[in-house]
Amino acid sequence: MAVQTPIRGLRSFCVAAKCLSFKHAAAQLYLTPSAISHQIRLLEQQIDKQLFLRQTRAIELTEDGKLFYKKVAPIIEQLESTITEFTNSGSLSTISITLPEFFSSEVFVPRLNEWSDKHPNINLQLETVKNRTQSSKETNLSIVLASTKPADAIVYELFPISYMPACSPDLFTKLKPFGKDALNQAPLIVHQSRPWAWHQWAEENDIENFSPKRIVQVDSMFSVARAAQQGIGVALIPLPLSQNWFDEGVIYPLFEQQLKTRDKYYLIQHDWHASREDLDIFVQWLLSEFSL
Repeated sequence: MAVQTPIRGLRSFCVAAKCLSFKHAAAQLYLTPSAISHQIRLLEQQIDKQLFLRQTRAIELTEDGKLFYKKVAPIIEQLESTITEFTNSGSLSTISITLPEFFSSEVFVPRLNEWSDKHPNINLQLETVKNRTQSSKETNLSIVLASTKPADAIVYELFPISYMPACSPDLFTKLKPFGKDALNQAPLIVHQSRPWAWHQWAEENDIENFSPKRIVQVDSMFSVARAAQQGIGVALIPLPLSQNWFDEGVIYPLFEQQLKTRDKYYLIQHDWHASREDLDIFVQWLLSEFSL
C-alpha cells in the first residue's frame, strides 16, 4: 500500500513529541492546537498505533510513540536539512529576534560587530520593544525580562538583574547630605511594570516613615535611566545592563544597597527548526555572550 501520510503530519508529531504539548507545538508551527491534534489522530489511524496518552493538561508518549519518534525524527530532520541546503545554497540566511530596547542598546548591539565578523552570511532582523506584551512570536527568537520562567517550549535562562538607586551627578551632590531622607526630597522614578519597587527597596532597607515626594512611572527601562541622567529624580537603575552609565559618570549610585528581585532575562525559541544550523549557531552565541 502506498504511503499517504502527509509530511506535515509527521513534522507535527515530531514537534509535539519533543515538547510534549500540542499547544506549544501549535505555536512553533503557526497552527492551532486542534489542527495539531487532528493531524496526529490521522497519523495514529493510519499506522494503527496510539502515539500519545492524552491527559487533561498534559500528553505523554506511549511506548509505540517513543519508538516511532526515534525512527521518524532523524528522517524529518534530514529531509528539512536537504531542503534548507538546496534553498539557501549560495545565499544569505536571516534570523529574526525580538528584544527589549534597553537590552538591545546597552548590551546586544555593542557586541554585534564580533558576530558579524564571524558570520557574514547570516543576517539579523532586530525588533525592539518596550515591554514583553509587545513581543511577537512571528520572530524566530525573543529575549524577555520576566520574574518567572516563561512557559514556552524552548527557553534558556540568561542572567538576573538587580536595581540600584541612582541619580545625576548634580542631584547626587544635592541629596547625599540628607542620607536616606533624600528619598523624601526628590521625585522617585520607576518602571510602570514595577510600581511598588521603591516601597520594596525601602522595606528591605528598614526605612521608616517612607513618604516619597512623588513617584514618576515611565514605560521603558531606557526612559528610567534617561530620566535619572537628566536630573528629574532618583531612579532604580537595572544592573548589570546600566554598568556603562555608572562607569562613564553620567549617573551616580545614591545608595549602595540594591533591590534584589526574581527578574531575569530569558531567551525564547519560538519555532522548531532542528535542521537550521544558522539558528543553532546564533543561539549558542547568545548563550555564550549573555548567560551566566
